[in-house]
Amino acid sequence: MENIYDLIIVGAGPAGLAAGVYGARAKMKTLILEKGTIGGMAAKTTEIVNYPGIPKTSGEKLGEVMSKHAEKLGATIVRDSIRTVELNGEIKILKSRRKEYKARSVIFATGTRPRVLGIPGEVDFKGSGVAYCATCDAEFFSNQEVIVVGSGDQAIEEGMFISKYASKVKVIVLHDEGVLDCNRLSAEEAFKNPKIEFIWNSTLDEIIGDESVERVKVKNLKTGNITDIPCKGVFFFVGMIPNTEFLEETELKLDKRGHIECDSLLNSSISGVFVAGDVREKYLKQVITAAADGAIAAVAAEKYLEEMNIYINRIKDKNVAIGFWNSLDSDGLKYLSEKEKELRENDVDDFIYVDIRKNKHLAKFFNKENIDSPELVINK
Repeated sequence: MENIYDLIIVGAGPAGLAAGVYGARAKMKTLILEKGTIGGMAAKTTEIVNYPGIPKTSGEKLGEVMSKHAEKLGATIVRDSIRTVELNGEIKILKSRRKEYKARSVIFATGTRPRVLGIPGEVDFKGSGVAYCATCDAEFFSNQEVIVVGSGDQAIEEGMFISKYASKVKVIVLHDEGVLDCNRLSAEEAFKNPKIEFIWNSTLDEIIGDESVERVKVKNLKTGNITDIPCKGVFFFVGMIPNTEFLEETELKLDKRGHIECDSLLNSSISGVFVAGDVREKYLKQVITAAADGAIAAVAAEKYLEEMNIYINRIKDKNVAIGFWNSLDSDGLKYLSEKEKELRENDVDDFIYVDIRKNKHLAKFFNKENIDSPELVINK
């Protein structure tokens, strides 16, 4: 018998694992696919102190707890890398190098990865002084001076982590003195940290060394002056890129930066395909919002499957009438009730009411999601 999942989740970060918990708990046959680290990018975060109910943990531990929770409820986690997808049919097909997976619904929770700026020397010294993960690499720079590029939450929080090892952390900031892009609490802590020094109104111009990083050139944006600063490491925290390259040739709508477009219920542009976590554009990208996304997407997928079951069991290949209406329109319901009496006498075997406010997937399936007055479709 062909193995078809109710729900396949691509990505095992907080969004994907939370979706796995909700999917499995709803008794959907749920598979989570992950090509890298369980826990996603969050697994590389040393300290998480803002997840409600858990005062302090690491991203790795939180990912481990979440994955065990999902598996305990019945979700299956498999290590594999999806390369191509076919999403438009009732059955979605996802292909890796060696295997093909099928599901009735899919959630993409593929997350993001660090942005590479392309500064001279950045690629040349990657792994030899240039780094993008403090948790992974900070200890290699014990008692040495390092540069941090960026001033957002990740840059400042990771900079403070690096300061536990490095003798000095110099943060290059585009803005005027005192202006950072991170949250206020992190900024206050960083300003008080004696190992952290800020270089304001500046950009990194070049990374220089022989076999590894030896110094950098920093340009002052106001004066144009370029200064040589000795250092052994350069950490970049300047934004993230959505992991959606394998979706670029599909009909799934992506924005200019590669995020998957979706509505408030995390429906993508293709029926039965949902989005969760940092791979969509949103106001706050944190573990808690990723987990919330996973819950919403899984519940939305469950609702989608319920409506598709109605289609498969009561509409597809059946002689039925479908009355589309808006539950705010009482006259519309009266009109359809009268039509039901007429049609049931001679013309159809069944009559199905579809409230376009509650049954959005069925309404969209028949292109009736935006009707102003009740409409009938006879399916024979």
